Amino acid sequence: MQKRKLGQTIIRQRELFFMIIPVMVYVFIFSYLPLKGWAMAFQQYRPQRDVQQWVGFDQFTFLFKDAAFFRVMRNTLGMSTINLVLGFTTAIFLALMINEIRRKNFKRIVQTISYMPHFLSWVIAAALISDFLSSRGILNTILVNLGIVETPIIFLADKNAFWWIFGWGNVWKSVGWNTIIYLAAITSIDPELYESAELDGAGRFARMWHITLPGIKSTILVLIIMNMGWILNAGFEVQMLLGNDLTIDTSETIDLFVIRYGINLRNYSLATAMGMFKTVTSIILLTAANFASKRFAKESLV
Repeated sequence: MQKRKLGQTIIRQRELFFMIIPVMVYVFIFSYLPLKGWAMAFQQYRPQRDVQQWVGFDQFTFLFKDAAFFRVMRNTLGMSTINLVLGFTTAIFLALMINEIRRKNFKRIVQTISYMPHFLSWVIAAALISDFLSSRGILNTILVNLGIVETPIIFLADKNAFWWIFGWGNVWKSVGWNTIIYLAAITSIDPELYESAELDGAGRFARMWHITLPGIKSTILVLIIMNMGWILNAGFEVQMLLGNDLTIDTSETIDLFVIRYGINLRNYSLATAMGMFKTVTSIILLTAANFASKRFAKESLV
């Protein structure tokens, strides 16, 4: 009976299945076929060799005994956590504020301005951030003129400030773009709920707290679950562009570690082992987040 229902569903929705075939082929070619390269993680891989030497878990043992590995893990988790918290809170807050704007023209202007940084490359964005934080930049000029500091602060030379520079830089660049999903979710809320709440004397903030936020709760939880799978992907562009020798202790991430000690030194086995570790850990985190959300909030991806 189940097979018959599945067959009937496929026939009834055959257009949709035909539409996803190119996507399935794309994912198979670029996401599944390369998995055979994971064998390099268990080899002492050398491109010039016809037969590779198998070394078992030696690459993983080397990683877990290396102090630099735990340092880049700390940096990656720290920056990803800051980015996750700031990204969600600021995007939700901005979506709530934009939704409360009554003048449509002004609303469009605000949305357009907030979206624009998303379309800048990180090269341009990093240059703007660097100018903003430089000793003669806008921030230092304001701090000195207000008497908060006596001399300009060299922010990009402070290793303790790098994580927050990364986090707020990502917020500036992507907060407007991240509000799109929340604004779309807000439009699906029944307007009669707002009308009823207003008749009962609820103000704007009360309506946001008791209607808007609960109305987009499922969207927030699903996005959090999905982003948990990217917690080890703090990237390398910002770190490479804004980092320097003075901040390398807090700016080097897993991806930079792979580039410098894996690819640049042609230790492809080590780079593959690190990539394999990231993938397996991300799957575990994604599964755990999905289970926790399903257990406690009754919302999940599957």
